[in-house]
Amino acid sequence: MRASAAVDGSGGWRCTGAGWDADGPVLGWWSPISGERQSPLALGGPLAFTVGGSRRCVGLLHKGRRIACPHRAELPGTAHGELCADCTAVDRRHSVAADTAFDDPRVYRLYLAWFGAGCVKVGITAQARGARRLTGQGALAHLWLGEGPLPAVRRAEIALGSAFGIPDRVSTTRKRAERAAAVAVPADQVTAELEATRTRLHAASAWPETVQRLTALTVDHRAAYGLDIAEPPAPEAEIPHLSPGVTVAGTLHAVVGTDAYLRAAARGATASDTSLLLSLRLLAGWELARAAPDAATTAPTQRLARPQEPLPTLFG
Repeated sequence: MRASAAVDGSGGWRCTGAGWDADGPVLGWWSPISGERQSPLALGGPLAFTVGGSRRCVGLLHKGRRIACPHRAELPGTAHGELCADCTAVDRRHSVAADTAFDDPRVYRLYLAWFGAGCVKVGITAQARGARRLTGQGALAHLWLGEGPLPAVRRAEIALGSAFGIPDRVSTTRKRAERAAAVAVPADQVTAELEATRTRLHAASAWPETVQRLTALTVDHRAAYGLDIAEPPAPEAEIPHLSPGVTVAGTLHAVVGTDAYLRAAARGATASDTSLLLSLRLLAGWELARAAPDAATTAPTQRLARPQEPLPTLFG
């Protein structure tokens, strides 16, 4: 993982949220004067910032260009996203997820994503994006099912998911609950589960003729996230929201999708480090100033059950 400053919000830069590139997790930044930039998040390195005075919609990306929010709308500190309601509505008019992007000429891929034993979803992503869609949503492993034009791949996603009872969404709550146990599942067991599901789907009569079946190997993302079988993610508390003036500081233990697991510095001679869960989506829209890595975390926290128990499987 790259060693670099994780937070750089000075000079009018607003955070646009977390994402993944070929090298790992990153934070995005936008300035109306200077445009876009990214800063990497390094596992084992610091994530330390103090929140600025207001949180505002950063506008939307369309065909690689950011369109500023015309209202500079304020966002609540609890919002898990970077867009106001008006910009969200515009964004969905061109959204693959909302099934409104009818004229996209790119090749699309159908995938299976694994979040834990018995917890699998089906989805689609543009071929050119590679695995960024999978790492961005925190899939612990994935394999490719097929590829073709967007309308056909979308039909395959709907038809196959419905026929085999495989969902196209897994909730954030479910993903988090599965992680501690999923860390210990052997890689060959993960591969066997995904490949057995793919074999069933490839044999289905609902498979569209214009979607080519793919047989690529399973890709396991757990090591890239920093998930460790000896120390599975079991945070003691979660940061539920941010507000002006609060500080978050700690060492990045793991980043799974847009969830960051931090070890916050202990306070007092007898205190021990605290393990915190922070959704990096809460950072979007804020101006963030650097803080000392050993600064006190003053953002509000709420206790989490420990250990976190996996939820019942979605299907057998």
